[in-house]
Amino acid sequence: MSRVNETLPQQEAGFLVSSRQWPVLAHRMHRMAQEGVPFAAHLARIAPDTAPWRTGPPSGIASRLLLATHHALTTPLDQPLPAGPRVSTTAARSRSTTAVPDTAPPKQTAPAEPATPAHRRQTSAPAPRQGRGR
Repeated sequence: MSRVNETLPQQEAGFLVSSRQWPVLAHRMHRMAQEGVPFAAHLARIAPDTAPWRTGPPSGIASRLLLATHHALTTPLDQPLPAGPRVSTTAARSRSTTAVPDTAPPKQTAPAEPATPAHRRQTSAPAPRQGRGR
């Protein structure tokens, strides 16, 4: 937490520390420190006033900051930070409606009976009561 406070302004550091995802980010930073990776240099990439996560409505600043922090910690220092969310090509392909061939069984034809509105359909009479009545 002290390194986050050293790297980021107080308000942004407060957003990160108070978020629900803070333990995940803290664990990632701890693991990076154990591996000898300078995570302060990674975090410094999201600190400039011109960072893309700063643009947008104020209500979404915390989520944009969390996403930018995640990208900063997972992107190597020699590569630029992504401007938008990362897209998993495997997930996109699995959800695509145009790239996947149609493997569904052919649709069944409708019955030849004319359509009748629900309020006009005849229902069977209630079953007669069994046993002795009162």
